[in-house]
Amino acid sequence: MNDNKALTGSDPFLRVTAAISTLCGWIAAGMVVAAVFITCQMIFVRFVLNHSTIWQTEAVVYLVIAATLIGLPYVQRLKGHVNVDLIPIALQFGPRKVLYVVVLSASALVMGMLAFYGYDFWQVAYQRGWKSDTVWGVRLWIPYLAIPVGFGLMTLQIVADIWAVLKGHERPFGLVRDPLNASGTGEL
Repeated sequence: MNDNKALTGSDPFLRVTAAISTLCGWIAAGMVVAAVFITCQMIFVRFVLNHSTIWQTEAVVYLVIAATLIGLPYVQRLKGHVNVDLIPIALQFGPRKVLYVVVLSASALVMGMLAFYGYDFWQVAYQRGWKSDTVWGVRLWIPYLAIPVGFGLMTLQIVADIWAVLKGHERPFGLVRDPLNASGTGEL
């Protein structure tokens, strides 16, 4: 999987962004592990001790959602998001690079909008003191913080990916110059 990782070279922006994205991956993994342990504890409390649970289900839901959002930049760094390479493979290098920049710019715009409106949503929850309608009554600004943070850092990673291609650290879509004829040139 390391072969698919975004290349940073000596570019400080790319290196810092890669470090942030990797940290997000570790945090997301920790959240998933915590959700698993909380689920096991909940099962033990409910079915072995025959007690009711108060906070466990809600905590697991919030942890898994937050792990998904916080893990977005790490998955982008690893080039792990679903994509279709049919059109990029058929294009020559120049048009492929233009397509890459256009597609990732549109993606950055959408992720940036989600971060912006996610921040607005988080701020409203914080200012109004929203709490969940459960016995636990968690302050909702805490789990909602994952929305602007996750989408904001995803936007940053996408911008870093565009920068890496424009500076020549990476190839558009990770493809060799001419993938249809690469077997004859030894580039595969």
